[in-house]
Amino acid sequence: MKIFVIVGMPAAGKNIARAYAESKGWMYYATGDIVRAEAQKRGVSDPVGTAKISDELRGADGMGVTRLALENLLRTGADIGFLEGMRSWPEIELIRARAECVVVAFLAPRQARFARVCSRGRADDSPQAFDERDRREIAYGTAVPIALSDAYILNTGTVEDALRQLDALIAREISPA
Repeated sequence: MKIFVIVGMPAAGKNIARAYAESKGWMYYATGDIVRAEAQKRGVSDPVGTAKISDELRGADGMGVTRLALENLLRTGADIGFLEGMRSWPEIELIRARAECVVVAFLAPRQARFARVCSRGRADDSPQAFDERDRREIAYGTAVPIALSDAYILNTGTVEDALRQLDALIAREISPA
């Protein structure tokens, strides 16, 4: 299996990869979906409570949710799949130990990400908590997978622009040389 690992700061455009994968019929597992589902199950809807659940599910080594998402994807037996939400290099190494892996970082300026957070209305988003969430993501180690990514999608234009970049990248990665 070839796994495309999608990384990036909150609201950098990672959901563009989800829409792309789903349009191709490829499996897409996001650790954030697992956290949000658990928060909903517990009746938690505020950003602070969701962050606590995220920390709990990540576990002592920070990789609990990644293990769950990886196992879900590997069980599908698909040739191509996507994982999103890895926040540390050990998570990338965990995935690479089990499958061929391409790390793709979505990048967007802070101001653009802030505007997206203000407009998308997700329960775990809050304009007031934007800076705190960025600091928490960086504390998890998010900057390392972003810095060491195999490829980058600069998401400063339209969704279609980012989709074209991603499509070209995926085509290069899955086409025989």
